[in-house]
Formats: sequence, structure tokens, C-alpha cells
Amino acid sequence: MQEHYFELVVKLSSHHSLFSDFLSDTLPVGFEEIDDGFIVRSEDELGTIVWGLEQFNEALQKALGKNIELECIQTKQKNSDWVKEYQQSIRAIQIDKFYIHPTWDEANPDLINIVIDPALAFGTGHHPTTASSLKAIAKYVSKDSLLLDVGCGSGILGVGAAKLGAQVDACDTDIVCVENTHKNANLNEVVFNNLWEGSCSIAKGKYDIVVANIVADVLTFIANDLKKVLKDDGILILSGILDKYEEKVLGFYKDLQILERIAQEEWVTLILKRG
Repeated sequence: MQEHYFELVVKLSSHHSLFSDFLSDTLPVGFEEIDDGFIVRSEDELGTIVWGLEQFNEALQKALGKNIELECIQTKQKNSDWVKEYQQSIRAIQIDKFYIHPTWDEANPDLINIVIDPALAFGTGHHPTTASSLKAIAKYVSKDSLLLDVGCGSGILGVGAAKLGAQVDACDTDIVCVENTHKNANLNEVVFNNLWEGSCSIAKGKYDIVVANIVADVLTFIANDLKKVLKDDGILILSGILDKYEEKVLGFYKDLQILERIAQEEWVTLILKRG
């Protein structure tokens, strides 16, 4: 362990979740979420991250037509076991009938436990799109449902569905996500029927439920593929949609009926069905 590390405190006036997504996609290390921003720690200087945040903020302000105050303060700290200290600060979270917690935390005997080791990228709560997707899964998935998780990421949605008794397939175009999903399935002692790197277009069957927590543009691009793998009476759960793009996304799914809309902060999850 090096004698010192660098700590970057990022403070924001708004749009916390968009910056969280940006950091998740760009950082080679994890980060801690705080009430008004983030803390990034690394043994390397973080000047490049500061520059990236400033560029992202400038582009986001132009796109939204709003002013977003961004403050980045980097300091050099004496090294200690801050990883352990950070892990001890993590709190488990309940989402509907699910209880998400790391391995070092106690399970909840009254809920369906999902174990996800967050390392340093786990904040004080879950992203609204994950939470609303889990709420939809809790409501619409039943025992022996055939479910496909498209863009599975950590695998948390597929794990939740499997714990409800569903038969789960999952895919992601990122091999790292596929590996993480496999790891988390094992950690939760559930088995996915099929797990592959690639798109849903190569799925071999059709599903009672298809869930895709991605981003609006991708949901429009893969709309036909998602509908092709959905049974005639199947349910499609779409998440990762900023509310300002909701109508755009729905334009690609006009042949489906809206069963439910779950809104949280500026994010929307749509539950659609054929018929």
C-alpha cells in the first residue's frame, strides 16, 4: 500500500444520477455517493477525472438548458484502511420484497435477500432505475415465469427474478457484465438457464417477461428485437428512461399496451404488454 492516496470530493447542485452514470462508465476505480455528490479515491492523481466531469457538465448544461453548479476539490491524504472504513459505512436497502445487502451484512429473514458485493462503487442507495425494475419484477414475475434480462449488468434483476422462482436467461454486450452476473448468481446460489455475451437477438426462445434496464436510445434501437423474443401475452419491462425521452421511447412500442408507469426522480420505468 502506498503512503498516500488522492481524494476527490465532487459536489453538485442537481442531476446527481446523471453524473453517477457518467462516473460508473468512465472511472477505473469505484466511488462513494454522498448527499450532494461523490467522493473518488485513488492512488493516482485524479486531474483527468476532474477535466472529464467539467466537460460532461458543460455538455449537460447545453443539452438541458439549465445551470448545474459543479465543485471538484482534490486533496492528498495519508493512506489508511479506508476501504474497510467505507465498507463499514454501507447500509443494506429494502426494495419492495427484496433486501439487497453485501456479504458482510446480515440477511433479513423476513424478505427475499439479494447479496451483491458492491466494493467501492456501491453508494448509499440504488439507482432509481434499478429500484423501479425490482419493484416491477416483484409484482409481475411468478414461479416458473420465463424471463430474459437484457443488458444484465451486475445481474441483480435476474437474481431477483430467479429468487421468485423464474427461469432466467440473461445477456449483455459487455463481457465484464456477463462475468459479474455469473459471479453474483453463484453468490446468491441461483442458476441462470443461459447467460451470454451479445444481444437479445440471438435468444433461442420466447419469454413471459423481458426486462431491459438500459438507456432510452438503446431501447428504441432494439425495440424490434425485444418484441420478437416476447410471447404473445408477454410483459415487457423497460427502464433507464429519462422522463423527457418517455414519449420518444413509447413511439417505438405503439403496438403494446401500457400496464403501468413507475416514476422516480427524473427516471421512468414502463411495463408494457401485448394486446
